Amino acid sequence: MSLEAIANQIEELDENIVLIFAFNSTGKTRLSVAYKDITKAPESGKHAGVYYNAFSEDLFVWDNDEENDGANIRLNILPSSLNIFHSFLYENHDAVMNKLAMYSPEYNFRFNPYLDSKKGIDFEKGIESVTFYKEDDEERAIKISRGEERMFGWCFFLALLEVDGWADEQDAHIFIDDPVSSLDEHNIFITADTIFQQIESHYEKKRIIITTHHIGLFSNLANRLTKGEKSGRYKNLTGLRILKRVGDELVLEELKRNVFLYHLHLLQVLDEASKDQLYTYHFALLRQLLENIASFLGTARTGFTLSEIGVENTEDVLNVINTHSHKNVYYNQTELMNSTEQAYFNEIFRKLLDKYNFKIYAS
Repeated sequence: MSLEAIANQIEELDENIVLIFAFNSTGKTRLSVAYKDITKAPESGKHAGVYYNAFSEDLFVWDNDEENDGANIRLNILPSSLNIFHSFLYENHDAVMNKLAMYSPEYNFRFNPYLDSKKGIDFEKGIESVTFYKEDDEERAIKISRGEERMFGWCFFLALLEVDGWADEQDAHIFIDDPVSSLDEHNIFITADTIFQQIESHYEKKRIIITTHHIGLFSNLANRLTKGEKSGRYKNLTGLRILKRVGDELVLEELKRNVFLYHLHLLQVLDEASKDQLYTYHFALLRQLLENIASFLGTARTGFTLSEIGVENTEDVLNVINTHSHKNVYYNQTELMNSTEQAYFNEIFRKLLDKYNFKIYAS
């Protein structure tokens, strides 16, 4: 099934809250674009809803000011259709800071508007860049971390949702695609809170679609929506789905059980592959499974899990796994495992099943 067909399938769902789990590189961002394309007005091309995805994150680009040793380092905001709404944020610094406060930032910031030689600040062009600084040193510009940058961009988007003329006019839906890249576990769950706030505010009036590769974020939101104290108002309006590849086809599957455990899903995927066809990207999934089990056992070492299940030559096997784990999951469907790699994979997978007595059921 194509991404356009998946987008149409989502559009036809009865649920107003749609939460979708998918591995990285399955096509979540492209799905958001496909959904935008099928829902916009055919004649005017006007978007029916608003979107946060990788393209939103790409609007923020660092200017490291290397010529001046970083004296004026800043985060540029590339021009987009959203610039016409920036004036509200420029005049209301707290609109972003209030969203950001949940993450306890260790910095402050100021917006730098576009300037016109004749009329000064050009509000029509919006905000040109953002300068970050420590509270006690406003004159010295700093560069924040990648995770902090992601949190700032997400909060910038959340603040824009409250600006008249954008989300209140493109009000059919909000599509949120994985706002948790480069975040640690603590901040991922704070992000879950911010998403849940959007659901609480808008679920009766518009469709809310969330896609994520992060099992913690997925499980947190799924539990709140279907089992939490407020689930009575959301449960019957919520659709839980998995976007996955079956061979060369994409499918959007409904969860058949009300509990979704990441390691069990990995086991199902790898079991199916071992019976059908193994590709080198399956090592990336195998490593995720080994890391998941290692974490449960109280260690961060994948090699520990290999030793526990009785794999000999642990370092050699780990090197094979790591060599292939840099590949994006599902990115290259044509690179088949050779016989040696298949032997490594099958040995590890079989010993995992034997050691921990995993039971694999059809998905």
